[in-house]
Amino acid sequence: MIGDDYSFRSVKEMSESFAHVPEAIANTEKISELCNLEIELGKIQLPYFSVPAGQNVDSYIDDLCRQGLINRYGKSCEKIEPAIKARMDYELTIIKKMGWAPYFLIVSDFVNWAKNNKIVVGPGRGSAAGSLVSYLLNITNIDPLKYDLLFERFLNPDRISMPDIDMDFADIRRDEVLKYVEKKYGKDHVSQIITFGTMAARAAIRDVGRVLGYPYELCDKLAKLIPMFSKINQAVEEISELKELYKNDQAVKQVIDYVKRLEGVARHASTHACAVIITKEQLTEYVPLQYASSSDRTIVSQFSMHPVEDLGLLKMDFLGLKNLTIIESAIKIIKNTKGILIDIDKIPQNDKLSYKLFQAGETTGVFQFESSGMKRYLSELKPTEFEDIIAMVALYRPGPMEWIPDYINGKHRRKKPNYLHPKLEPILKKTHGVAIYQEQVMQIARDLAGFTMSDADVLRKAMGKKIVKLLAEQKEKFIDGCVKNSIPSQLAEKIFAFIEPFAGYGFNRSHAACYALIGYQTAYLKAHWPTEFMAALLTADQQNTDRIAIEIDECRHMGLKVMAPDINESFDSFTVVTSCTEKNMAVRADEAPDTIRFGLKAVKNIGGHIAEEIIIERKKNGPYKDITDLLERVCDRDLNKKSLESLIKSGSLDKFGERGQLLGNMENILEFNRETAKTKSNGQVSLFADAPNLHFSRKLKLEQAPAATQREKLAWEKELLGLYISEHPFSEFKQFVNQFVIPTAHLAEHKLDNQIYVGGVITKIKKIITRSNEPMLFVKIEDNSGGLEILVFPSLLKNNNLIWQEGKAVLCQGKLSDKDQGLKLLCNKAIELNIETAEEEIKKFTLLDSKHLTGFTTSGNGKNNSEPRKFFDYHQPKPPAVPILKHLIFKDDSLYINLNSSANALTLEKLKEALLKNSGDKKVFFRLLSGAGAKANLVETDFKVNYNELLIKAINNILN
Repeated sequence: MIGDDYSFRSVKEMSESFAHVPEAIANTEKISELCNLEIELGKIQLPYFSVPAGQNVDSYIDDLCRQGLINRYGKSCEKIEPAIKARMDYELTIIKKMGWAPYFLIVSDFVNWAKNNKIVVGPGRGSAAGSLVSYLLNITNIDPLKYDLLFERFLNPDRISMPDIDMDFADIRRDEVLKYVEKKYGKDHVSQIITFGTMAARAAIRDVGRVLGYPYELCDKLAKLIPMFSKINQAVEEISELKELYKNDQAVKQVIDYVKRLEGVARHASTHACAVIITKEQLTEYVPLQYASSSDRTIVSQFSMHPVEDLGLLKMDFLGLKNLTIIESAIKIIKNTKGILIDIDKIPQNDKLSYKLFQAGETTGVFQFESSGMKRYLSELKPTEFEDIIAMVALYRPGPMEWIPDYINGKHRRKKPNYLHPKLEPILKKTHGVAIYQEQVMQIARDLAGFTMSDADVLRKAMGKKIVKLLAEQKEKFIDGCVKNSIPSQLAEKIFAFIEPFAGYGFNRSHAACYALIGYQTAYLKAHWPTEFMAALLTADQQNTDRIAIEIDECRHMGLKVMAPDINESFDSFTVVTSCTEKNMAVRADEAPDTIRFGLKAVKNIGGHIAEEIIIERKKNGPYKDITDLLERVCDRDLNKKSLESLIKSGSLDKFGERGQLLGNMENILEFNRETAKTKSNGQVSLFADAPNLHFSRKLKLEQAPAATQREKLAWEKELLGLYISEHPFSEFKQFVNQFVIPTAHLAEHKLDNQIYVGGVITKIKKIITRSNEPMLFVKIEDNSGGLEILVFPSLLKNNNLIWQEGKAVLCQGKLSDKDQGLKLLCNKAIELNIETAEEEIKKFTLLDSKHLTGFTTSGNGKNNSEPRKFFDYHQPKPPAVPILKHLIFKDDSLYINLNSSANALTLEKLKEALLKNSGDKKVFFRLLSGAGAKANLVETDFKVNYNELLIKAINNILN
C-alpha cells in the first residue's frame, strides 16, 4: 500500500476518471440520498438493574437507605434525628423524580462488591460526597451533614443532567472491578472509551518535515523555537526569529503553512485512562467498536467521551489511585508482620500522633501533602483538626494559595476576620473569614439573597466559568434578593464583589473533604506504623528510581534502614524485617521494626517465577542454611548463571559468602547445581533419607578468590537495583561538603535567586549545539538523596570540559531555575572531586567571603541531613531573656549576628556548625560590618535555630 494515493479527489477529478461511465457519478448521489440515519441525542439510557422480586428500583433504594441509617448511625428510620431523615427523604424524592435510582444502585453494587473483596475504595471524589444517599449506600465515606456538604452542588433539581459519581480504586486492583462489571452486565454491554491525541504545533512541525523530506536539524530547530503549549499562529507572530524564517525561507514557510492546517487534527487513538460505558442493550446498538490497538485486543468504543454522553449512555470513571494501593499494601504488611487487622474506615479522626506529623511537615508519602511548599505551610499552620486538613487541600493551588497566610493568621488569632454582614459569620467562621469553597458561595447566596440552592448553583457556575452575560443577570438577581432581605444595595454590591473572585477559584468542598481523608489515612499509617508504611510506599514506586531515592532518603531521616535483598528475609516486594521474618511468623504488637529489605523481584534478571520458587521453598522448609542448602533445595532451571550472578552481586547471598569469592567460584556453583538437578531428576534418594539426623550431604567447597571492592559493590547495586543501597559513591565526600552542599531532595525548599552548592556523581550527559553553534551540556548528577539536572553553558564547558564524564564526582556552584516545570542548576563553576585531594580542592573552591555568603547560608534549612530525624520531637524552649550582646541581637523573633568582613573561612565553618547543632524555628540574619561608621549590610540566611544560652555562648566564643 506504500506509494498509493488514498486521499479524497475533487468532483472534477472523479468526473474525468469516470467519463466513460458517467452514470457512476450520478449513482453515488442517489445512494447518498437514500441514506437516512437519525440518532436521538439527549435521551438517558441507563442499564437495567435487577432488584429482588416484588420490588422496583425506587422501593429497593428506599430499603437500602433505611438499612444504611442503621449501618452508619446505629439508629432505625423511626429513631433517627429529624434533620437526617429530612435530608434523606429530600434527596430520595429528587433522585426518584429524576429517574436516577438505577444509577445509584449500579454504582453502589460495584463499590460494595469491591469493598467486600478487600479492595480499598476511595471515600469519594468530586461533588458526590455531598449526597447523604451516597453515604447511606456506602458509595462515599464522608458524612455530608457533619461536614456541611451540599446535595445541590452534586445534583441540581432544576437541571436534568445525569449524576456524575467517579470512583477511586487501588490502582493494581482496578481491573478486578471492571471484570466484575463485565460479568454482571455482560461483556458485550461494557466497554472502555477511545480518546484521540491531537497534533500540537511542535509535534506537527516534526511530522510535516519528516513527510516532506526536510533535514531533521531544520525541523528540530523550528520545533524548539515554538514555546511549549503555544499555537503556531501565535508563535509566528511573537517569536521574531521564527517570523523572519517564515518570511524569508521557502522551506520553512511550506512546513508552517501545512502545520497551520494540521494543528489540532487527531493524530492517534488510544484508550481513555478511566472512562467506561455500560449499556442497556448490546454495545453495537449504540456505538461502533474496535480493538484498542494491533497489540491490545481490548474492545473500545469508537465514539469518544463527549459523543457517548450526548447519546445518553451511562459513562463511569473507574480511576486507579496509587495512594489507595499504598494503604491496602500497608494494611496487608501490618497484618502479616504483627497480626493486627486495621479497618482504615474506622480510624479516629482526632489522632494526636497524626496531627503532630502534619504539624512538623513530615509528610513525604502523605497524599496531597508532599510538596515542599505544602510542608512549609503545614509547619506554620500547625493543624489540630480535620477542618484544617480539608482547607489545605483546597487552598494549596494557584489562586487561593495567596489566602493561606490569612487562614493561618486567623487560626492562630493573629488576625481577626472582618465580616461585611453578620450573616456571613456562620458561613465563614470555620475558615477564619476566608471564602475557600464553592459551597460557601452557594450558602451566601441562599442566606443573604434568598436564592434556592438550585439558583445558588447557577450563580456558582456563572462566577466559576466567568460567563459574562449570565454573571450580569446573576449579579442583578443577587442584589435584588439582598435588598428584599433588608440588606442595602450598596452593601450587597460589596458582598458580591467579595465573593466573586473566590468563586472563580473556589474549590469543591466535597472533593477536598474526600481527598483530605485519604491524606489523613496515609498520615495515620505513617505516624503509627512508619516502617510498614514506608515499605508499602517503596513497593508502589519500585519502578521509579527517582522516587525510590527520595523515599529511601526519607527512611534514613526517620531512622529506618533500607537494606539490599536477602535470600532468607526478602519476599517479592519491599519487606519489613522483624525478629520473626525468617520464621515467617507475626511478632508482638509492641515490637518496632526499623529495617526494610528490597524484594527479590526488584533484582534485575530475577524473574517472578524463580523469586516465587525461592520464597515458597523457604516458607515450606525454613531458611536456607548456606549456598549448598540453597542449590540442593531450589533445583529450578531459572536458577541459572544469570540469576545466580544477580543474586550474588545484589547482596542477596551475603550470608553465604563474600561476593567476590562467590563470583570467583561460579563454575563450581553451576556444576554443583547441575549435578544436584540431575540427581533429583533421576529419582536418586539417599540411603539415610528416613533418618534426618544422619543426613549426609555433599558440601560445596568454595575456593579462595579476590574480595569485591566497595566501588564494585556499589556499581553492581546501581546496575541490578537501579540505585545505590549500602551507600552512595558520593558519600565518601560528605565529610568535606556536608556543611554547605544542599542534598538534591531538598532543593525545592530554597530560593531560586540564591547561589548554592550541589554535588554528586554524574550519571547521564546530553550534548546539544546552541543557536550560536557552540556546544553545551545537560548533565544529570545524583547524590544519596536524589538527582538533579545541571546546565553547563558553553563558556564554562570551554574552561573545564574534561570533568564532564559519567561516573565522575563533581561539586558545582550555581543558581536554581524552575523553567520548563522542573528544577535545574544553572552552573557557574564546577570542579571534579578526587578523594585523595578533595579537602584541599574544596577549600579553594568554596573560599568564603561576603560575596559568597548566599552559598554558605543555603544549608538545608539548618538541618544536619546526615542525622535521622526523630518523629514529633518539636518542643523548643522559649528564647532566654538576654540583653543585646557584642556579636548578636535577638529581635522580632529572629537572630541577628554581627559579622566582620575580616572573618576567615575557619571562623565561618565553626559558625555553621554551631547553627546546625541548634536548629529550630527562629530565622537567622547576618549583619556584615565593613568598618567603623559604615552601614551594615543585612543578609537573610536559610538557617533556623533554637535560640538558647548554649548557642549564645558558642557564637560569642567563635567570634571572639
